[in-house]
Order: sequence, then structure tokens, then C-alpha cells
Amino acid sequence: MAKKAKAKRKKATAKRPAIRKKTLKVAKKPARKAPTRRTAAKAAAPKAARRKAARPAAPPPQPPAPGERIGVVTHYYGQVSVAIIKLEPDMALRVGDNIHIRGHTSDFGQRVESLQIGHAAVSAVGPSDDFGLKVTAHVREHDVVYKVK
Repeated sequence: MAKKAKAKRKKATAKRPAIRKKTLKVAKKPARKAPTRRTAAKAAAPKAARRKAARPAAPPPQPPAPGERIGVVTHYYGQVSVAIIKLEPDMALRVGDNIHIRGHTSDFGQRVESLQIGHAAVSAVGPSDDFGLKVTAHVREHDVVYKVK
């Protein structure tokens, strides 16, 4: 008997995946603002009158100083709440005196609890001294220190 030769089957060719077309993103149009409507009184007013109304009022006058000016804050250490203050000539400050500190954003009073010059505690400081003062609130450079009577 003769053996039959097996017919070789051809392998199917691998099909490539279909290439996808990227869709273009369409940019959204910005939303339109609603038109502003003028009131009848504003539209009828002359331009000069509208300009006067738009000007801001003058700032209110500063209240009077709470006492005698004795110095200015030159530095502030926030970690330990200590202000470095430069005393003005002919001024003095002692532990127990009441002071008031006023600046652009700070305005508070306190009693002097501790004074230090060069990390050494002192009970009083004299004219033109630079000293450290423990403060109860945040102060900034150029804040003014007043002695309350």
C-alpha cells in the first residue's frame, strides 16, 4: 500500500489590526456674558455727575496717638514672638510699663513683661537702645511704639 502524502496546509496570514482614526477635539466656544442693562436713572445722568459718584471718598482721619512715641520696630522674629525696637533719643522704658504698638495692620496694647539687650535680661532700657521685647501679637517693621500713660 502506498502511503498518501499529507497535503500541507498553508498558514493563514496574520491580520493587522485596523488603524483607528483619531477624532479631532472640537474647541468649545466660550460662554457669552449676559448683556448689562443700564437703569434709566444712570443712562439719563450726565457724564460729569457719573464721574463724581465713581470717585472714592477720602479715607477717615487717623485716631489720635495713644500716648508718647518712644520707638520703632526694626525687626520681628515670628517663631518666638519677639520684636526688636529702636528707642528714640531721650526716651526710656521699664518692665511693667504699658505700651501700644500701631502700624499698617497691627494695633494693640500690652504690658512690658521682659526686655533683653544682647540676649541678657534687663529691667530698663535707655535712650537710643536696640532691645528685644516679647510681644503678644504679630508686629511688622516700621510699626510705631507708644508709651501709654
